[in-house]
Amino acid sequence: MPAGEPTICRRVVVEGRVQGVWFRDSCRSESERVGVAGWVRNRWGGEVEAWFEGSETSVEAMVAWCRHGPPRAIVTKVSVNTEPPHGLTGFRITA
Repeated sequence: MPAGEPTICRRVVVEGRVQGVWFRDSCRSESERVGVAGWVRNRWGGEVEAWFEGSETSVEAMVAWCRHGPPRAIVTKVSVNTEPPHGLTGFRITA
């Protein structure tokens, strides 16, 4: 991230056919490619939840990516909330 650029954070919940389609691993790969820190996990209700921290450009790119996901996903709804950054580094898949 360029020096002096503020870090922003978004928590995203993605609904639809998003489990069992490599959504989390694809999200991790894409996040690493654009330089976003955070995590992604499956939720009990069948949704995927993700936390993105980084530059506004990179975080918004990940939010946009979540609107379609990987090729086998069928995204029907994306909820986005602004959160305070936690200073995370790296990106991981959690349980």
